[in-house]
Amino acid sequence: MVRVPAGSFTMGTDDRNGYPADGEGPPHRVELSAYSIGVHAVTNAEFAAFVDATGYVTTAERFGNSFVFGGLLPDDFPPTRGVAAAPWWREVLGASWCHPEGPQSDVADRADHPVVHVSWLDAEAYCRWAGVRLPTEAEWECAARGGHEGHHFPWGDEREPGGVHRMNVFQGTFPADDTAADGWAGTCPVETFPPNDLGLYETTGNVWEWCADWFDPTYYARSPALDPSGPEHGTARVMRGGSYLCHDSYCWRYRVDARSANTPDSSTGNLGFRIATSG
Repeated sequence: MVRVPAGSFTMGTDDRNGYPADGEGPPHRVELSAYSIGVHAVTNAEFAAFVDATGYVTTAERFGNSFVFGGLLPDDFPPTRGVAAAPWWREVLGASWCHPEGPQSDVADRADHPVVHVSWLDAEAYCRWAGVRLPTEAEWECAARGGHEGHHFPWGDEREPGGVHRMNVFQGTFPADDTAADGWAGTCPVETFPPNDLGLYETTGNVWEWCADWFDPTYYARSPALDPSGPEHGTARVMRGGSYLCHDSYCWRYRVDARSANTPDSSTGNLGFRIATSG
């Protein structure tokens, strides 16, 4: 983990190319107390240690299924139910954190990849066991920015400065053709790409990361200036950072100022988390 000293930063964006319905703005000044945050997302190896110690059964395992990007499934994979608004997502029986693409897959060679198919409830359970917590959305954005303000990425506003890939996102024509020009189709190991100036890895791309907050697209307009922790109630929890499936043709959310949300019991093959502590 890396310690982030107390300080203030400008959170959010009013970029006209963003997603106002997500509540990305207005930009507002936030002051945070000191905290520490994981330098990378929790890995399969770290989550396996939790499961081995506690016998914990994830939401996806209890449901018996989770959602997998169709492009990662074998060509002969049997037809399964898709998502109407996003048909590239396939419901896969037996998909879970230890079988990311279904029973025919495992994480034996992905110990250092971020754990996926974890719900917010699963992430909370891990945190309780480890004596840590999920970061607030404000803490996440402050750390993800790496000490800089006003940029869409930790390193600036250009996605591939000097033609160099700085994160794991979808290249090619979405969703049919991922050229994997950045070296990866699907998740990559943590610490694959250079860290930001605070020492955090993959705060954009690779996997979405759960935050502690309930989600409300109007929250920024009334957010307190000191240590905001989100609305008191809600139906969905905040997710940050984008994932290996983000492509600017449909989801320009692989930014430090972008946000999204999902219900606390949801799990997908591109959703994980990182940890934080106070003080």
